[in-house]
Amino acid sequence: MNQETKAGASAPSAPSVREVEVAIAGAGFGGLCMAIKLLEAGIQDFVVLEKAHDVGGTWRDNTYPGAACDVQSHMYSYSFATQPDWTKRYAPWSEIQQYILKVTEQYGLRPYIRFGQEVVSAVFNEANGRWVIKTASGDTLMARHWVLASGPLHVPSIPNIKGLKDFQGKVMHSAQWDHDYDLAGKTVASIGTGGSAIQYVPEIAPKVKQLHVFQRTAAWVIPRDERHYSAFRKWLFRALPVTRTLHRWRCYWTNESRVWPIFNPKLAKVGEFFLKKFIAWQVKDPELVKKLTPDYTLGCKRILISNKWFPTFNRANVELVTDDLREITADGIVTKDGKTRKVDCIILGTGFVTDPRIYMKSFELKGRKGHNLAEDWKTSPTSYLGITTAHYPNMYQLVGPHTGLGHNSIIFMIEAQVDYIIECLKTLKRQGADFLDVKPEAQARFLADVTEHLKGTVWSSGCRSWYQTADGINFAIWPKSTWRYWLETRQVNVSDYEWVKCQSNARSAPMDLSEALGSAQV
Repeated sequence: MNQETKAGASAPSAPSVREVEVAIAGAGFGGLCMAIKLLEAGIQDFVVLEKAHDVGGTWRDNTYPGAACDVQSHMYSYSFATQPDWTKRYAPWSEIQQYILKVTEQYGLRPYIRFGQEVVSAVFNEANGRWVIKTASGDTLMARHWVLASGPLHVPSIPNIKGLKDFQGKVMHSAQWDHDYDLAGKTVASIGTGGSAIQYVPEIAPKVKQLHVFQRTAAWVIPRDERHYSAFRKWLFRALPVTRTLHRWRCYWTNESRVWPIFNPKLAKVGEFFLKKFIAWQVKDPELVKKLTPDYTLGCKRILISNKWFPTFNRANVELVTDDLREITADGIVTKDGKTRKVDCIILGTGFVTDPRIYMKSFELKGRKGHNLAEDWKTSPTSYLGITTAHYPNMYQLVGPHTGLGHNSIIFMIEAQVDYIIECLKTLKRQGADFLDVKPEAQARFLADVTEHLKGTVWSSGCRSWYQTADGINFAIWPKSTWRYWLETRQVNVSDYEWVKCQSNARSAPMDLSEALGSAQV
């Protein structure tokens, strides 16, 4: 790697142009894993472009009260960098962020990261097999390989509610929590009852004067294991690393067993029976029990984990509001029944924009022969193995379409994807080619297989979720066991790709910058 790139740990003061072998967008779990595995493969000529000021991704941004992971600590970490001293079964955000910072230092990644660099354009130049990547600061990179590792949980979803912009009090999204704002004694409205809300609502309820929780759809919430690891257990994990590995595998297979009710709605009904008893046991008011009980099949939407959510509604200062919102005024919220609730603060627990067609709508991404990703994904996002996309050579995604999970650790999927990408780079070299491009028929075959496996699962039982496009197409979920994804990504099927060698004169000497930019597909 040239010294200019390796030293660039922060955004330069003036626009620059540099050439690298691999460019990675995002310094969360995915991007950092990619960087580590590149180094292990002996590839140092890469750069990680991060739009924020530090690593961590969603765990850097989500610092709201009670923020924690819903996957066990020992599974929500890299298999190659396990940690013996997690404090509890499900770690809080701060502990996960500290783990990410620790791994970043352990593997010496900071010299490869350029902070304050938001990618706004990526255009493939077929003449020399390079991606021309531009950032908001005006910098340009030319990269042979281009990895999108921004993940689906980084753009807050702001609801389109009439009058929201006119509200005179405090408004904040859970992913943009203002810790300087004192909620004590305030009347607060929380909009949304998803994964973030079920964590922060129980934490702020004892502090506020009144809390109105606006629910559009009830969530299935299962009990959370809040046990801490004892000093002896942590000592054992440290002294005998094999016990750490065994514990991790136990967590993995426990999680994997949860997918069977998802595959079989009849089994899900059994779980629903017991969860309805759980809700009735935790909530005193029968009317609230009805409102807090979902009317869709268990697993169709994300299953949430909390011991505090349901008991919160037994508090005298907490109101569950299920009437639709009509508008927001300067000092309150009006529901469709005409009732106005005066509030000091509105918290948006409305999740994230997960459809890449929406959060990438202002992002220019062009591939071979005039292909534009916005147009190619007009119906729905789709990729081969969720990693490579036809007509976009040497472009790879982490947590791409069809690879999200509803039951196990996404880190497991990320590691499988990164290993596959490394194998792509090695295979490209063995093939003597300059770029690889997955064949459209291979991508179509993969999509057909995913679509077929979605049939008969709870994900196809009729509810609406963030797993779907606005038209109801499930683009996000991997509908099989995770070990099957691991098997499918062990090797690169050479016949599924086109292996292309650029014209010899295009690769024999560096192109002039203006020539390179000018010959990119536009």
